[in-house]
Amino acid sequence: MTIIKLILIGIYVIICSIFAIIFIITDRSHKLYFKLSKVFSKGILFISGIKVTVSGIENVPTDTPCVYVSNHSSMYDIPALQATFPNRAGMVFKKELAKIPIFGWQLKWGPYIMIDRENPEKAMKSIERAKLTMAEQNISVLLFAEGTRSKTGEVQPFKRGAFYLAARVPYPIVPVSVSGTSKIMPKGEFRIVKGSIHVHYDKPIYSREGMSKPEELALMENVRNIVISNKRD
Repeated sequence: MTIIKLILIGIYVIICSIFAIIFIITDRSHKLYFKLSKVFSKGILFISGIKVTVSGIENVPTDTPCVYVSNHSSMYDIPALQATFPNRAGMVFKKELAKIPIFGWQLKWGPYIMIDRENPEKAMKSIERAKLTMAEQNISVLLFAEGTRSKTGEVQPFKRGAFYLAARVPYPIVPVSVSGTSKIMPKGEFRIVKGSIHVHYDKPIYSREGMSKPEELALMENVRNIVISNKRD
C-alpha cells in the first residue's frame, strides 16, 4: 500500500509543481500560488490517509505577517502546517531541495527563502531578503529552528542560525507544535503509516530590536520550551 501511495504522491507532486510554476510566472502577487499550496498539502494528506486537527488558531495575528517557529521530525510536518496556516506563509528551505527537477524549481522561483547552510554569508543575505519579502508582500514565514528533522521525534536544541530571522524581524513569533508526524514517516524512512497529526498554534511572542546575544538565546529557549510543552507525543 505504501508503494501505491508513494507513486500517487509522486504524480501529484509533479502536476502541482507544474501548475505552481505557471502561477509564479503569471501571478506576481502569489495569491494563486498560496491557494495551490493549500490544495497541494490537503491532497498529500488525503492520499496518505492522514487526518489533521488544529488548536490555538485564534492565537495567530491576522493583521500582520508573523514568523512560525515549529518542531520538525517528518516530511509530513510541512503539508500539515501548510494546510492549517490561517494566512499566507512561505518557508525557509535548504538549497539542496532546489536541485530536484520541477518540484525544486517552483521552490526556488516561488515566494520561499532558500538557505545555503554551508555558507553563513549567503545564509545571512537570504535572511535579509526574507525580511524584505515579509514587509513588501505581507507574507509570513515558517522556520524549523532545529535546523533539520529530528530522528527521535523529540524536539532537538534550536540552532541560533536557524532562529536568526525570528529574532531580527519586527513581527510576532508564533510557536507551533506538531504532534504525530514522527510516527507517520520517521526521518530516513519511506514508509507511510496511516494516522493523525495535531497542530497547535500558541500565543505570539514579540521580540525587540537590538537584543543582545544572551537575550536572543533566552528568547530562543523560551520559544523551544513552549513548542515542547504543547506537543502531544
